[in-house]
Amino acid sequence: MKARLYQRYVDTVRDSLMDKWKYKNVHQVPILEKIVINMGVSAALDKGAVDDASKELGTITGRKPVLNRARKSIANFKLREGQVIGCHVTLRRDVMYEFLDRLVAAALPRIRDFRGISPRCFDGRGSYTLGVSDQTIFPEIEMDKIKRNQGMDITFVTTATTDAEALDLLKLLGMPFAEK
Repeated sequence: MKARLYQRYVDTVRDSLMDKWKYKNVHQVPILEKIVINMGVSAALDKGAVDDASKELGTITGRKPVLNRARKSIANFKLREGQVIGCHVTLRRDVMYEFLDRLVAAALPRIRDFRGISPRCFDGRGSYTLGVSDQTIFPEIEMDKIKRNQGMDITFVTTATTDAEALDLLKLLGMPFAEK
């Protein structure tokens, strides 16, 4: 069974994007390609910080995170080549739509004084990056078991060629953008 948000994309979002942007072919309509969740951990923190971040990211996404390692040593940052500095997970297909549904319906409304996310964080090629400052907005995380607050970056990669097309796609998928 397909994800609820994907079914909504096929039934309503694709048709409305075709009407608005006057696409001639269904394959020209932008689609959400992948979601990448990245947690960076300071190299100065203790070794358990990376393990905790990896465990929490795995709990949030349901996938095992890949550890990010430093490519080269930088003495000013107390960073050595090969040292683990974070972790990331790439979500695609049904898992991606399920995560987006949980993010929009459960996690984002739990942010204190939430008035919508900024529509200015597009990269110029149709991808949107959202910074979350605290992992406790996700209902999967138990407040009693966290040792430190950890932020994350969530990147939505679309096949849209412009930021306006990607903004329309994400709005129709239910992302709560703030009004200007």
